[in-house]
Amino acid sequence: MQKRIQIWLLSAVAAALLLVSSGCNLQATTPSASASPSATASPSPGSGTGNDPATSPGNSVAQEAAKLYPEVARLEGKATIVLTVQGSPITIELDGTAAPITAGNFVDLVDQKFYDGLVFHRVVRQPEPFVVQGGDPGGRDPNVPVDQLGTGGYTDPKTKRPRYIPLEIVTTSGQALYGKTFDIANLRAKPKLPHRRGAIAMARSAYPDSASSQFYIALADLSFLDGNYAVFGYVTQGMDVVDKIQ
Repeated sequence: MQKRIQIWLLSAVAAALLLVSSGCNLQATTPSASASPSATASPSPGSGTGNDPATSPGNSVAQEAAKLYPEVARLEGKATIVLTVQGSPITIELDGTAAPITAGNFVDLVDQKFYDGLVFHRVVRQPEPFVVQGGDPGGRDPNVPVDQLGTGGYTDPKTKRPRYIPLEIVTTSGQALYGKTFDIANLRAKPKLPHRRGAIAMARSAYPDSASSQFYIALADLSFLDGNYAVFGYVTQGMDVVDKIQ
């Protein structure tokens, strides 16, 4: 059996602002978690998602996100997350300028201490370095076998409803695409936040708007995932710690 590595998200410090339209607690109404970095679930399409066209370049991505998804948390600017794995820190810089909703969701979950005590349930290093993945709430229970993890996501404790966020990818020209992969949108572009080694991105199921709480860290440059999964930051210190996760 794989060794279970406990993860603790200690802090979110930032020259950044977490915006939640209705106060401190976020309620999002979109679909579940997985990726080729993966998590699997059976999402049900949410209102106003999945059919949103790419927004035009010009207005800031945060402004466009606020118009399309006024009910979700958004991160403006950048935030620094310190993730500690068995006493060793991993510093991650989140980019709210290119992924305001994706980064905002993550910071909100950190603030709620959702990730405290969870495990990295998926580690793929063979035949080539791929990803380490965590964020399934089932990983808090040591009695749940590792091979049964990968389907869970965040449920709002007040509403008892699962939270899903839209697929959010911004191109190098500043065009933001929501609810569609580049292939589905027939968009020939490069993302502003590519899948290079150390990228942190959201896992999801086949449905584009199904990311919830599961995330992965890229162990190598994974350009074939660009335009399909939402990167929202990068490891700035501690990749040697990531490389040791089993």
